[in-house]
Amino acid sequence: MLKPVLATLMASFALVMPLSLPTPPAHAGDDPATKTLQLSFGVYQSDKATVMYKKLTPVLEALQVDLESRLGRPVDIHLSIFKSYDDGIDALAKGTIDFVRFGPAPYITAQRREPKVQLIAMEQEHGEKRFKGVVIVRNDSPIKTLADLRGKRFAFGDPNSTIGRYLVQAELVKAGIRAADLAGFKYLDRHDKVAAAVEVGDFDAGAVMKSAFDTANAKGTLRVLASFDNVTKPWVARATLEAPVVEALRASLIGLRDPAALKELKVSGFTTTSDDEYHFVREGMKTADEFDSPTSGS
Repeated sequence: MLKPVLATLMASFALVMPLSLPTPPAHAGDDPATKTLQLSFGVYQSDKATVMYKKLTPVLEALQVDLESRLGRPVDIHLSIFKSYDDGIDALAKGTIDFVRFGPAPYITAQRREPKVQLIAMEQEHGEKRFKGVVIVRNDSPIKTLADLRGKRFAFGDPNSTIGRYLVQAELVKAGIRAADLAGFKYLDRHDKVAAAVEVGDFDAGAVMKSAFDTANAKGTLRVLASFDNVTKPWVARATLEAPVVEALRASLIGLRDPAALKELKVSGFTTTSDDEYHFVREGMKTADEFDSPTSGS
């Protein structure tokens, strides 16, 4: 099982540092074939640390059991929750973590730094490879279109977020809205923080994934102003993780059928993937580069 000490670390350090076991785990290649395979798994903190731990533990425990059967040796997976997207990207690019669960934009960013990082599999939602990001406003807001955001305050997520930054900024650019057209904007790091900030009126609008909107809108205080496509999350291995381990991870993820684990992660399953799946996100990131440029009329 995943080490129980991690839950204590979460309560103590979630707001100030990445979460991991006191002694960093060895990489897979450090162990003789007959001994326990130590794997380190990382994810950045896109929600409260306790929520992240609860969401990921069942999947990692199921993986651990299946990997032991496939590889014929004991497997121990250690979970690290990074405080920021930057920390997670850095760990994958440098190879200090064995495999990760990333959004498309952080995967693309890490791949720019280390082109040999390895795609393992991608998640599915309701059997699909794409899902929705949404721009949200208060239910009583007079804002009806993205163009109406001119002169308004906007809440983004993390500066490396696919939905919380890149794809929504691409949508704003296409609607004729750039940074200079807003009264102000701020990066709030997490989807739950963005939704809460819009709900209380600190910002006129914000961008979150659809599932975060559904969770935050229990009281019906928010509404969707616009939606846009995003591709589901890839699971990615460091460049030097051994091929047999990568193949076993891929087979274990694609074969995962545990309904409780999948429900906790809010996915319907996993499937094969390739770098081509993320081409439209790369294009969106290029469009988003125009967000900080002066508008054509300025």
